[in-house]
Amino acid sequence: MTAVLGLGLAAVGRPAYITLGRDADLPGDRSPDLLRARAHELLDAAVDDLGIGYLDTARSYGRAEGFLGGWLAGRPDDPFVASKWGYTYTAEDPTVDADEVKTHDLPTLERQWAETRALLGDRLRLHQVHSLTVDSPLWDDEALLQRLAGIRDAGTELGFSTSGPRQADAVRRGTELQVGGARLFDTVQSTWNLLETSAGPALADAHAAGLRVVVKEGVANGRLTDRGLPADSPVRTAAAAAGVAPDAVALAAVLARPWVDVVLSGAVTVAQLRSNADARGLAVDLPDLAETPEAYWATRSALAWQ
Repeated sequence: MTAVLGLGLAAVGRPAYITLGRDADLPGDRSPDLLRARAHELLDAAVDDLGIGYLDTARSYGRAEGFLGGWLAGRPDDPFVASKWGYTYTAEDPTVDADEVKTHDLPTLERQWAETRALLGDRLRLHQVHSLTVDSPLWDDEALLQRLAGIRDAGTELGFSTSGPRQADAVRRGTELQVGGARLFDTVQSTWNLLETSAGPALADAHAAGLRVVVKEGVANGRLTDRGLPADSPVRTAAAAAGVAPDAVALAAVLARPWVDVVLSGAVTVAQLRSNADARGLAVDLPDLAETPEAYWATRSALAWQ
């Protein structure tokens, strides 16, 4: 199966995010109405113009689920819609901030499952645990696991996303997790890019075991774009040779992994989305650019919310 491009709504559902240069891509007035208009513009371009059929959101992406639900209303097409639970966005909409609280417990699942279903209805195909780590209480919470299995058995696919330098450990544990004699998760969503490759072997094993592998942060929150790359970067050299922008080269490197099923674009503008889409069908040959996981995630943690 050839990997496909998807659209993630993390950067357009809430006033602030850690995408480099985002302050230049969005107006100073980031009211819900303006963010909704931008999200709908991106969705129109993704689905109608570029044939993107995988859409990713989360409860903690501000109003993103509502923006997506409103856009889907009345449309005859049926894109694959994925969301996540586990983080609660606590900030007021008009502010620029990063307020969210992570809780992997049964009350949070019940509340956010109901909220997500109210906004996305039967369009929701995949419900994921947001940023599942090896130290999450989920692994040993029998009531929570049984409730998740009930959602799975009622017809909604389940998955989990990962972050941090120990992603590989969480991927392996999530791949093996069974409840009621059946594997609990159908999908894993992890960070993999030219700078952070540590989860690759675990993701390859997950793919071999039958899980859908979704890759996020393929351009490293802007570090692998024109805004973040040094002038002498091999990514820039390859982009110039191919006649595309560096982000397309970075995403092409992810799409080329044989264990990847979906690569998410986190575009903030339609121009960025179209540039990301240039990655499709692009062959690239790059040296190893990977940092240590600890260095990569420390740099990511230091990125400014814009």
